[in-house]
Amino acid sequence: MNLSIVIPLLNEQESLPELHQWIVTVMNKNNYTYEILFIDDGSTDESWNIIEKISTENPNVKGIRFMRNFGKSQALHAGFAKAKGDVVITMDADLQDSPEEIPELYRMITQDNYDLVSGWKKKRYDNAVTKNLPSKLFNWAARKTSGVYLNDFNCGLKAYNNTVIKNIEVSGEMHRYIPVLAKNAGFNKIGEKVVQHQARKYGESKFGMDRFINGFLDLITIWFLSKYGKRPMHFFGAAGVLMFVIGFISTGFIILLKLIKLYSGFKTILVTENPLFYIALTAMIIGSQLFLAGFLGEIILRTKNNEERYKISKEVNL
Repeated sequence: MNLSIVIPLLNEQESLPELHQWIVTVMNKNNYTYEILFIDDGSTDESWNIIEKISTENPNVKGIRFMRNFGKSQALHAGFAKAKGDVVITMDADLQDSPEEIPELYRMITQDNYDLVSGWKKKRYDNAVTKNLPSKLFNWAARKTSGVYLNDFNCGLKAYNNTVIKNIEVSGEMHRYIPVLAKNAGFNKIGEKVVQHQARKYGESKFGMDRFINGFLDLITIWFLSKYGKRPMHFFGAAGVLMFVIGFISTGFIILLKLIKLYSGFKTILVTENPLFYIALTAMIIGSQLFLAGFLGEIILRTKNNEERYKISKEVNL
């Protein structure tokens, strides 16, 4: 099979028939063998009924319905697990991503041998203050932190070699950082393509300003996991030892100073009246806690079980 089109969605009943027809037109024009995987992330409108109807008309359409809203990352994880195409395309269901981009993305994966190609919405039709400016700041921070030099991490239109999606774990809210996850997994040929961005035709965006705050927090998480995810003691242990040593040296200095003053006949104060005593005590306590956190992290890492991150209520054509 040439292509798997993975489409996570939430309450997109108006756009689904049009999107399906648009994709099918592109597939037929290029003679691709394909499957379309709609992942309904807990929609409360008629989205699932429309997916079921489309799937009866087109056996290449498959669907997964979550019992409730679990998030885009979990939807992509479910779609990736089922995808069979040599090339996997992800796109949003709101018609802002154009299926006309698929042939070039497919060519870049199959002929130019990219592992992953990310779309870049160079010209956007979103609000400049609430979306465009925060997006630019977010992408700048992501580039500097991750070392993956893409202009648009948030673009939902991406193409993957099937090997990539089978070797990465998309969890939490990490869908923004799939290129980083791919790089950390050893896939280094990551490209970018300028894609057409279209104004939203139906409904409203499901994402607010909080996604950028969450995005920055996730960025810190993925930076930590990429460096210390397999060896938390290297981070917490080193920080703990440093803090403990600072506290220990400070304590030694306080005691030495006290003894010198006593034997020299100078007036002394109680150790507990010395501000440095509390700094030393705090540093030693924090150091011990960080060291313990490293041990606990190592134990959790070695004993954790992969728990189910979402619940599927229905499937069609799978």
